[in-house]
Amino acid sequence: MPRDTGFPVADAENDFLRMRRRQVLSRLGAWLRREPDDVNIMLPFDEVVAALGRVGERRLGLRVIPLDSIIGSVDRTRDFDRRFRPTSGMSRQRWERLALAQRRGEAIPPIEVFRVGELHFVVDGHHRVSVAHAMGLRTIDAYVTEIVTRISAEGIRYRGDLIVKDFRRIFLDRVPLDDQARDAISLTDPWDYAALSEAVEAWGFRLMQDERRFLDRATVANRWYAEEFVPVVTMVRQAGMIASQTEAEAYLWVIAERYRLIRTHRWDDAVITALRARA
Repeated sequence: MPRDTGFPVADAENDFLRMRRRQVLSRLGAWLRREPDDVNIMLPFDEVVAALGRVGERRLGLRVIPLDSIIGSVDRTRDFDRRFRPTSGMSRQRWERLALAQRRGEAIPPIEVFRVGELHFVVDGHHRVSVAHAMGLRTIDAYVTEIVTRISAEGIRYRGDLIVKDFRRIFLDRVPLDDQARDAISLTDPWDYAALSEAVEAWGFRLMQDERRFLDRATVANRWYAEEFVPVVTMVRQAGMIASQTEAEAYLWVIAERYRLIRTHRWDDAVITALRARA
């Protein structure tokens, strides 16, 4: 909680200086710890939505939202850091006026945000969010517009996470799985989504050759999941070959090793035994 000396003007000035000091120390600490550059950077709304794939939006009206869920901005990403600490003294007068009003108990208008999953991005009210953090508040009133996206925002913490989300979205365009199957496919390295896309399309091409008929992407995707991915992952798991990696990562490894070692697309006990010996 902020200190209260009984002199609201001086206290508001100290509030701003305290937030600026914290921002500078946080940036210095990240540099000394050699943390990635995006640790303290506010997430840009446009990049997040582009990575997830925008489907639509709907107005939710006035809501009370957690301050910690506000992690980005529509257009003010350089003025504040990830915790809405001012990155310069340019907006000091405006900030202190809001802090003074807050300390005097004056009514503060709700902010306006976009909601993506459980995350919120400020459209209007950056200084109000910053002051609320300085005051030690946990929630804030906001007019919320929910943005519906093609894939979930779950797991996004930093700007670097958007690369994985972007590749996953492209993968699901190429391999349009049903919801249950989609949730089962998880990869850490974004490039693995490209490799898995190629593998599924190659499997679908062989399937169409065998059946001598055309199959659309959705049919290929869901037959691949049911007839190839699930049985292979089951065999690999039973053979004790899945350790810390995800099932999709284990699948990518075994299909690459199978073809490299045995030059075959078939699956049987002999193949699994040979792969287990190489694991």
